[in-house]
Amino acid sequence: MTEQLRALLKAVQSGDVDIESALSRVEGLPFEDIGFAHVDHHRALRKGFPEVIFCQGKTVEQVVEIGRRLAANGSLLATRADDAQAEALLQAIHGAEHQAIGRTVTFRHPDATCPPTRGRILVLSAGTSDLPVAEEAATTANIMGNPVERVFDVGVAGIHRLLAYRERMTEASVIIVVAGMEGALPSVVGGMVNAPVIAVPTSIGYGASFGGLAALLGMLNSCSAGVTVVNIDNGFGAGYSASLINRALDG
Repeated sequence: MTEQLRALLKAVQSGDVDIESALSRVEGLPFEDIGFAHVDHHRALRKGFPEVIFCQGKTVEQVVEIGRRLAANGSLLATRADDAQAEALLQAIHGAEHQAIGRTVTFRHPDATCPPTRGRILVLSAGTSDLPVAEEAATTANIMGNPVERVFDVGVAGIHRLLAYRERMTEASVIIVVAGMEGALPSVVGGMVNAPVIAVPTSIGYGASFGGLAALLGMLNSCSAGVTVVNIDNGFGAGYSASLINRALDG
């Protein structure tokens, strides 16, 4: 990869390749083949943030090897990390941090730049049982450079708790709402604010919740305008999407 970049830069310097053409070629440039994975070192250039490690289903050794290579060039986010994977990453990458509730490991490379956004992302959870998904969303949005505020356990069973935070909701640029059971909270929030609302159904609930399917269908059928729904337990997807929206609002 280094030699390819050097040759391209020399071509730009000599005038054989213009800047826009060079940028287009760099965006498609290499991944690193390490046998069991192709590490995408240019995802930050294309997407604004480096490749993220989804740890579930990977061995400790695989997670560490991918993590080392990503952290050498930029910031790192690893999601769904179990205790063994997290501990191994902490030992392998100096300065990495483990967020146990959200099952994430993060690392901020000292040379990596992620321009801060002016807008603020608010993460709401219906119940304490939804915290793992809510924390995954909050950590994802934060490592991507967004100011994040958390308000937990404000579900519809005690709606007065949510109303106590109305000012914070109206001030947020994007709101992530995490709920299980019947998944009613995003509809309530969506009817109170003019900001984009990203709803995250969780698999928390009794038998008839069908592992989050009831909450998912309830959110998809929300009567509140402006509510977008991600998959069950997908806190990462919500945090990533909220960051993209927040940056677009800044632009």
